[in-house]
Amino acid sequence: MAPQITRRTALQGVILTGAGYWIGASASSVNAVSPNEKLNLAVIGVGAQGRSNLNGAAKENVVALCDVDDKRAGDAFDKHPKAKKFYDFRKMFDSMEKEIDGVLISTPDHTHFHAALWAMQRGKHIYLEKPLAHDVWEVRTLTKLAKEKKLATQLGAQRHTLPALRQAVEIVKAGILGDITEVHSWVGGDRGMPPIPTEKPAIPASVKWDLWLGPNADFDYQPSICPYGWRFWWQFGTGETGNWGCHILDIPFWALDLRYPTKVEASGPPVHDLNTPKALASKFAFPKEGKREALTLHWYHAKNGPEILAKHDLKAGNFNNLFIGTKGMLLCGFNSWKLLPDDKFKEVKAPKTIPDSPGFHKEWFDACKGGKPPTCNFDYSGPMTETVLLANVAYRTGGFEWDSETLTCKGNPKAQGLLQRAYRKGWEV
Repeated sequence: MAPQITRRTALQGVILTGAGYWIGASASSVNAVSPNEKLNLAVIGVGAQGRSNLNGAAKENVVALCDVDDKRAGDAFDKHPKAKKFYDFRKMFDSMEKEIDGVLISTPDHTHFHAALWAMQRGKHIYLEKPLAHDVWEVRTLTKLAKEKKLATQLGAQRHTLPALRQAVEIVKAGILGDITEVHSWVGGDRGMPPIPTEKPAIPASVKWDLWLGPNADFDYQPSICPYGWRFWWQFGTGETGNWGCHILDIPFWALDLRYPTKVEASGPPVHDLNTPKALASKFAFPKEGKREALTLHWYHAKNGPEILAKHDLKAGNFNNLFIGTKGMLLCGFNSWKLLPDDKFKEVKAPKTIPDSPGFHKEWFDACKGGKPPTCNFDYSGPMTETVLLANVAYRTGGFEWDSETLTCKGNPKAQGLLQRAYRKGWEV
């Protein structure tokens, strides 16, 4: 579906021109509260990952809870009897705008943008689950808005605090591998391409289906889509690439200070109009920047890992990244790392250069109270998320040169059409 181009959209597009240049913003905001005060928080989506985020907010004041599925929400409302209950986050902000300092959002991908935009336009700090949004234009819009309003933001890449992941980043940053020429990153498994339902079951009484659809076009309720299978439908999710890309590519983006690629290519099984694939291989060209040389980043959704592993007689195991440098290689994951060749690096230890995190949620809470920006703030995680989503765009339409300043897929109008979707009546922006 072609994007809706309204006067407001056109103006936003003009404003975004040149937004590829990054200037770090302070997390301080006119909405910051005293470090000794508790934050008044709203939580949108309180089942599954949302419950984890709700638990993480337990030491602050949870003043509002919003979920479209009473069954999925479970006993969250009972455990927070003082919090006001909502099904529609728009009504929540209409009635409680002045009472809320920050919002934690854990909805399906297709409603990330609207929930976050609604909150950020009202000056609310945002903790948002990955991927940051469903489409590239949405990501850039939220990234820019966070900077303009000086909001404390955090993308839910919780593994960012893991010791072994940080050690891998420290090894690369220390130059132990020399200049990095290639990075191969992957997620295993073969989830995707779910069967197309043929029946039309009744909508459960516990589900507010119209609100679950949010900005998306009408679609028949299916238990294989709600509450979880949505992830593998283009209309709602972003596949395993969107699901895991922001966790796994967090390692090379952090280690190499990556921003935006200049060229994107991708391949995989025949493209399905409705469903995400069971496999995907993509490649990004990143230009030389500062002291870092130009490099190629590969992202794969591959059941047993990419072919590069077999070439070096390696196994995927619990790893998900292979850095190839002029002086050696680093095989790493969330919880372990290994320098190669063994005999050259057996005495090498990771340097300690990155300060310990006080806790992933606490980083955000502290920033909301005027502290330093969280480590996965949108200035950092926005470009990473855009790269993740561009892999899907290239898989569906073919490769292109990427102009990050103007959000242009050069020479590929079909790809351009996937950067921003149309929203149904009542959800336009």
